[in-house]
Amino acid sequence: MSEYNPELVDIKNLNDARREIKKIGSDPQSIEIMAPKAVMRIIKIKNVILQDAIIIKQDMLSVGGEVSVPKKTFELHDKTGEILIIGTLKQLSDLIAKLERHYSRLKDIAKELEKVLNDAK
Repeated sequence: MSEYNPELVDIKNLNDARREIKKIGSDPQSIEIMAPKAVMRIIKIKNVILQDAIIIKQDMLSVGGEVSVPKKTFELHDKTGEILIIGTLKQLSDLIAKLERHYSRLKDIAKELEKVLNDAK
């Protein structure tokens, strides 16, 4: 066993994150800033027009998250497919804000993402 005893911490939701951050003695004012960064979510979206998937991926990358798209997305940009959006609660919230600034399809996706995210917290 090492002197530092690293261990994985299982954080499933915001309450788990808040509890772990508080346990190590962090400044109480920082808990609400850090907790959303400690919770990871993966959201699958079906029937996304792949042109929209490219924009979603670019927006998510810009906030530090990731989006997995089908291999031939750029060739089939007018077709639909499934995507996986991967990020922390903070990154997902930032993505939603970015998508709300786009055209109606992406605004609709933003609304659906926000609902899923709120149900999963």
